[in-house]
Formats: sequence, structure tokens, C-alpha cells
Amino acid sequence: MRISVVGGGIAGLTCALSLHAAGFRPRVREAARTIEAVGVGINLLPHAVRELAELGLADELAAIALPPRRLSYHDRTGAPVWEEPLGRAAGYAWPQYSVHRGRLHMMLLAAVRERLGPDAVRTGLLFQRFEETAGGIRTRFLDRTSGEPTTEDADLLIGSDGIDSAVRAQLYPGEGPSHWNGVHMWRGIARFPHIIDGRSIVVAGGTPGEKFVAYPIDGPATEGGEALMNWVLEVRHARSAEALDRSNRRITPAEARAGLADWSLPWIDLEALAERSSAVFEYPMLDRDPLPRWSFGRVTLLGDAAHPMFPMGMNGGSQSIVDGRVLAWCLARESDPDAALRRYDEMRRPLVNAIVLGNRELGPEAIIARAAEHGGPLPADEAEKIARGYKELTQAEVAQVNGHASWTVPGHLTDGFRPSR
Repeated sequence: MRISVVGGGIAGLTCALSLHAAGFRPRVREAARTIEAVGVGINLLPHAVRELAELGLADELAAIALPPRRLSYHDRTGAPVWEEPLGRAAGYAWPQYSVHRGRLHMMLLAAVRERLGPDAVRTGLLFQRFEETAGGIRTRFLDRTSGEPTTEDADLLIGSDGIDSAVRAQLYPGEGPSHWNGVHMWRGIARFPHIIDGRSIVVAGGTPGEKFVAYPIDGPATEGGEALMNWVLEVRHARSAEALDRSNRRITPAEARAGLADWSLPWIDLEALAERSSAVFEYPMLDRDPLPRWSFGRVTLLGDAAHPMFPMGMNGGSQSIVDGRVLAWCLARESDPDAALRRYDEMRRPLVNAIVLGNRELGPEAIIARAAEHGGPLPADEAEKIARGYKELTQAEVAQVNGHASWTVPGHLTDGFRPSR
């Protein structure tokens, strides 16, 4: 079966690896001329780490990522509000990982090229549109190197081209722009001493636009040395009639210092953090309304193309990884590709749509928002109820993650790559 994946990001590459493990040989088409190790930090929750481990990538992931031990919520003054263990410390059979997005991207790209061949991923192909044919799907691209149009025929087309997906735009031409909640995220990375216990994801503040996040994504090179610290400052901007700036503009050191000056947290020197950050960029906090349907005949959506969400609960990337695994399982189980895509849609869309809406209600970060309204930490049972409810919503409780049947298709994980814990 010929399968084309539009988009060579984390979701698209994981989808390609999942399809290969299920016995298919997909091809990935990416609009960027080159794929580079760019970006900042990302968290992979245990349910996503399980899927990468079952693709035979446990050792590679452990080599580039850091497993946080706890999530620590604090108020605007830095006083503790709530904390809970993460990953193996919470009883999961797989760790949670904090990792540089670019390093994760390069790891997945290397795995795809090793397993599917060096030509499995082609860059510089900008998706234009698709057409249904008697034999499947014909996809039209613009070759950005030559400037010439090119076409490819496939049995299936998977749109994994992000929040501004061109595949999604063809399926939903009247949808319009993504939804902005008025918050910008200033995101930076700096070599910096460990904070708190050195293995915590620390979130301080309250509602979106009044929040600071920090966590290490790499350990120190020497004992007692500095870690690579990922940090995020949320700032709320007044809405205007002008078009939203999506350029991911670079924040100047002076601007970063001024923004962080409004905060005083006893466990971190924010002025030093701003000074040590090599680059800080501004990203609007965006999502889109849930869709009534992802799959149309032999075309479907996956990852942020299907369900972009606000970054509450660290779930966007993790859910995208699970998408690819479930899609590959459906295609291996169903003899009819149309039926397989419908099954994938029915299994994933209602769940992830609910997460998109749950994240609009702050997800687990409702704990610190309500604590700010409450004037102090919530009663433990109330905070626990919020945290547990979000895990139930995302199907990420310990028992669910450890106990659900594997999405690996028996007999199809080839070339010596074996699942591992």
C-alpha cells in the first residue's frame, strides 16, 4: 500500500515509524527545505514514551532526554501549592521525559531514514492540494528547489502538517484562522544551575498570561555543573484589530529582563536566567475548534493538523505520537483502507477533541488558577480530584497506561527493532 505523509515533524515521523512497524513503507513529504534541530523543550508523558519504546527507541530517547521526578506548582510568590510524582516515581512502567524538541526531531528523522531508507523523507515539497483518483489519491506539490510543480500518487494521504495544515484547509475551506486566547509565550533555553531538586517541572502563577514554567531538558556535563534549562513566561496582550503576529519574533535581552522583573521567585535568579538565555522567542498560544470528522475516504488528519491544543497538561505532542500508533494498528487490522481510516477517526477523535476542550478550561493547571482565586493552596482532596480528572480525560492514569493492550502489530516489527520498557 502506498502511503504519503504530508509533514515531517514529530507527529509525521512517528507516524511513519509506526506504519513501518506495522508492515507498511510510507513516504514523508516535508515543506521545509531542510530539517534542523530547532525549538525549545517538550515533555513526553509516559503514554507517549511507551509508544516510542515499543517502536524500539527506548535507548535512543533515554540518551537525549531527562526524566523529571515531580511536577511542582507554586503561586505568584513562589510558595508551593501542589506537587505530584511523575513517570516511574508515580508508578508508571515507563518514564516521563523532558527533551529538546530539536534533538527529539533529529532522533526520529534518523530512525526513519535508517529503517525506511534515505529517500523515505523528501524535503522542499510544499503541499498544494490533493485529488481523488480511481486508484486512490493524487497529491500536488510545489518543489521549492526547482520551483516546478510535481505530483505523487498514493493509496492513502495522511495530513500531519501542523496547526496551519494545508490538508486540513482543503477538507475544511471555511474554517478560518486558529484561535488565540490573548496570551503569548516567551520561550528560552539557558545553561543554568538546577532549581529546587533539579528534577522538577516547576509551574508558578495562576491563569494563562500569569505563569512561569521552568524545567531541565539536559543534565550537567560535570557533577555540580549547570543544566540546560527550558523556561516559559506567559504574558497577556490586549487584542487588537490588527492581524496576529505569527513571526515568532525574537525577544531582546532587555525585553526579557523587563518581563521577568515583574516576578520574584525565591528559588531562581530570573535576571540571571534572562542574561544567560542565548535566544528567547515569542509564540502566541493557539488552538483550533474540535472537528466533527478527520477522515474523508482515503485522506485523514493526524497530530496538530487534527487537534492543536493549548499547552496545558503537556499533552499535545504526546497525543500526536499515540495518533500514529493507533492509525498504523487500524490499517494493519482492516482490509479496507477506507474502513481503517474511519476506525482510526472513531477511536481517536472524540477522545482528543475532549482534551482540546479540557485544555481550554486549563486542564490540571486549574489547580494553580483556583489556588490564586482561593488565596492559598486548595484542600488536598480538591487538588487531587482535578489532577485525577485530567488523567482520566486523557486516558493517562497509571493503570490505563501500564495495562492497555499494545498497539504493536504482532509479527510486523521488523529489522531487529524490538519493543522494550
